[in-house]
Amino acid sequence: MNGWILAATLTLAAGLTAVLWGVATGPLRRRVVAQNLSTAVACPGLLLLAQGYDRPSYVDLALVLALLGPVGTLVFARLLAAELAEDPPRARGVTWAAAGLGAVVVLALCAVTGPGRAMAKLLVTGALLIGGNLVGGGHGTVDPDELSELRG
Repeated sequence: MNGWILAATLTLAAGLTAVLWGVATGPLRRRVVAQNLSTAVACPGLLLLAQGYDRPSYVDLALVLALLGPVGTLVFARLLAAELAEDPPRARGVTWAAAGLGAVVVLALCAVTGPGRAMAKLLVTGALLIGGNLVGGGHGTVDPDELSELRG
């Protein structure tokens, strides 16, 4: 076991424990945050596993997950807009921590990979992961006017 696989194991174990706790307990707002956190943890884990096992196909999987994960969060937020308006998610700290984790992992892997196509793919994955996490994590601010537009 090398350091990359150990880092991936720790990232996935800690992150998915938090996700399972968030999904299994608490109010709806915590469950939506946990759903967003699952993508924000799985993508860096896949990127670390790709480096540890020297499998570039894991980067492709992380790229697809970084693209589709925030969309799933926004779909849940849209479908549950009425319930979330009553008790909106407040997860700015978790959102920024997950974005920071993604940034650190992507930057570390870029430093190891060096310039080239693989680095470009890592940067695109990182941009999607961080941007999607910040957009998907920003669902906690539901404006009453936006809510009426969503319903109408």
